[in-house]
Amino acid sequence: MIEETALVVGTGEGYAWVETRRRSSCDTCAANKGCGTATLARVLGRRRSRVRVLNPVNAREGEWVVIGIEEHALVRGSMAVYAIPVAGVLGGAVFGEFMAGRLLVANVEAMTILSSLAGMAAGLAWLRYFTRSIRHDRRYQPVVLHREVDNGSLRPDTTGSTKSQFSSS
Repeated sequence: MIEETALVVGTGEGYAWVETRRRSSCDTCAANKGCGTATLARVLGRRRSRVRVLNPVNAREGEWVVIGIEEHALVRGSMAVYAIPVAGVLGGAVFGEFMAGRLLVANVEAMTILSSLAGMAAGLAWLRYFTRSIRHDRRYQPVVLHREVDNGSLRPDTTGSTKSQFSSS
């Protein structure tokens, strides 16, 4: 189970909307100043991501919670989003080049490009079908695991700095 701390920003019947902050490990790296990833993280900022999660613990707005998703769901979803469209492009390109040779097409590059675009479209169509088929599958939904126990520990505020939830500043 992959877990993350989040702030509940809204609720509905059986679900909650939570916000998590995007983080990078750049702050702990020795090459922070000279790294392209660190520069990209500074440019993009530390935006918050809003996610709809199942809420079996009935967490309320304003509470800090721990959310989680199964590893297999994340891996399978990532493979679907990234690998299937790329495989469609590559498969379409190979098919286009093969068919251009068989059909004696004069412009092999154009046939390859068009068929790779068709392969990408097929991959994206499959991806749309896949996401619709798992939309209500509980195995692929993030879930509130429990409320975060807070004993005065540091919490990120809305500006991105950390302060105690109980401090007056």
